[in-house]
Amino acid sequence: MAKRVNRAIELLEQGQPIYYTGAHSGAVLTYEYGKEMASTYADYINIGMEHGAFDMAGLDQFMRGLVDAGPTNSGHRTPAVIVEVPVDGGSEDIVRYNAWQFRQILARGVHGIILCNAETPGAVRAFVESCRYTFQDLGVGELIGRGTRGAGAQGPAGEIWGVSADEYLDKADPWPLNPNGELMLGLKLENKRALENAELSTRISGITYAEWGPGDMSMAHGSKTPPNPFTPELLAARDRIFQACRDAGLFFLNGVSPDNVVEMLDEGVMVCSAGGPGGEEAARLGREHTRRTMTV
Repeated sequence: MAKRVNRAIELLEQGQPIYYTGAHSGAVLTYEYGKEMASTYADYINIGMEHGAFDMAGLDQFMRGLVDAGPTNSGHRTPAVIVEVPVDGGSEDIVRYNAWQFRQILARGVHGIILCNAETPGAVRAFVESCRYTFQDLGVGELIGRGTRGAGAQGPAGEIWGVSADEYLDKADPWPLNPNGELMLGLKLENKRALENAELSTRISGITYAEWGPGDMSMAHGSKTPPNPFTPELLAARDRIFQACRDAGLFFLNGVSPDNVVEMLDEGVMVCSAGGPGGEEAARLGREHTRRTMTV
């Protein structure tokens, strides 16, 4: 029996790495695609709206397809769904001006959001506050203020989660800040300004995980595509962000393949990008390495 709405959080609580699939542009979001993805090998599905279409009607239908084809073999109503938003995390003002996007996305019953180009701690603070209901007060103080998410969507979102509107209000809060929360909020620290603020941004309460975004970080350092092997400068950027995550108690996201997944897990990577060719095999090998027992 599932203990949580969010399978990814349930696994992280057990000390198990999680694996996701999905693309930046992604497939067209439809009810049928949701039904197809309900049986994915991944622990969560990444919906890439940073470069893909901002399609709320499609996201709504996709989530309903997941529900109707479920539950998963692990007993969860759906796989977790995390959305990459098109909001630029360049400043606190930019994030607050675009907070309507978080409200629209969360209203569809997704399980988390990742903020791209999260450059400043102020932007991260605004992100967390925009995703929290006003009445939630855990962690409110020096690092974050009260949430700004208002009433109105808890019924439809709760229906996707399989809980009442009242239960949704309690559960739709960032984990692990709220131990009973079911939302995962993530950061992409993927340019030089974000790198310089990594230690401050990762300490903002309410964040679950972060990544270094090798594609954009490579561009920020003058390369069209990530070089192979990474330059010492890029490796130093990755190491700095990884260490900032360790110091702040956040999980670190990194790409994995069948060839390096064991190495990545032994290094401490806990959120694994395992989409594309070899992704399912990488997840299988990783689960075997950590002696995972939960099915997908």
